[in-house]
Amino acid sequence: MSNVDIRIKKTESLATPDELIKQFPVDEATANSINISRQTVNDIIKGKDHRLLAIVGPCSIHDTKAAIEYAHRLKDLADKVKDEMYIVMRTYFEKPRTILGWKGLILDPKMDGSYDIGSGIAIARSLLLDIVSMGMPVGCEVLDPIIPQYIDELMSWSSIGARTTESQIHRNLASGLSVAVGFKNSTSGDLSNAINAIQCAYAPASFIGMDRKGASTIFRTTGNDCCHLILRGGDNSPNYYEDDVENARNMMIKAELNPAIIIDCSHANSRKNFDRQKRVLRSVIDQVCWGEKSIKGFMLESNLVCGSQKIPADLSDLKYGVSITDACLGWDETERVLMHSCNMLQNARLNDNHSMPL
Repeated sequence: MSNVDIRIKKTESLATPDELIKQFPVDEATANSINISRQTVNDIIKGKDHRLLAIVGPCSIHDTKAAIEYAHRLKDLADKVKDEMYIVMRTYFEKPRTILGWKGLILDPKMDGSYDIGSGIAIARSLLLDIVSMGMPVGCEVLDPIIPQYIDELMSWSSIGARTTESQIHRNLASGLSVAVGFKNSTSGDLSNAINAIQCAYAPASFIGMDRKGASTIFRTTGNDCCHLILRGGDNSPNYYEDDVENARNMMIKAELNPAIIIDCSHANSRKNFDRQKRVLRSVIDQVCWGEKSIKGFMLESNLVCGSQKIPADLSDLKYGVSITDACLGWDETERVLMHSCNMLQNARLNDNHSMPL
């Protein structure tokens, strides 16, 4: 009687990253566009580009048709605000869970607990390729350490979530990713774990992973100098106010890090009320206009239609363009608040208000 894998019910083969890349290849023009967008994001994080990085899009993607429609709208809006903001579409396919719930399009694309992961990865890569091919940069949360091998060449930005910021695996992974990485503060609101994570990711690391051919490999990294802090609020209070940003900036400087901060307008900062995201964004823009240099951008959860819905027993009852995870701003309101924010930033810059002391 074997004593190996006693709790494994079944194993299934999975296409290697190389096999999927051959199925959904990136052409030279798209690769060049991604390289340019990555450099733009890096320049914003490092303070070489005055614009704000705007990570905007659905809490999670479950419908590729709606995602493509959203991407087209976001691309048009990005062109309108490009002088003050650089928009990256939020394309999240993995959902960390405290207990149970839908874990995202990659793990459960059919939303029925069948966990057709092979199809999920293929759908995600195909969708990302369609979006970046229209010139819309994308950003993803990195949860499973193997998934980046399938999609990382398409990303321009990535994040490490509040629940995984403390993970040494994710800190090592971030040190080797080809894109800027934002670490969220802990769900409690504590910043020290995220700042420690940034310090770790700045440094070279060695870890075991899977290469694109599907082989176990030792990766040795150079370290990632474009890591930054994401303030997402905590259990007891939001942390987007001026005093919070000042505290985060000072902690990063003390840790000898580039004080680059992105404000998450959702989650605990909005107290999980999607409409409050506008209030958070208003504060972010106001702080930037008054000279807060450490704020490099913001995150906004937005979809075609406002609100959220539960996954129905009959998937044909799903409402089109409505989130099945966190509630989001609708498109019309998204466009309105981003255009208004752009005008405020432009007026402040033309009036040289960026030089005003805090």
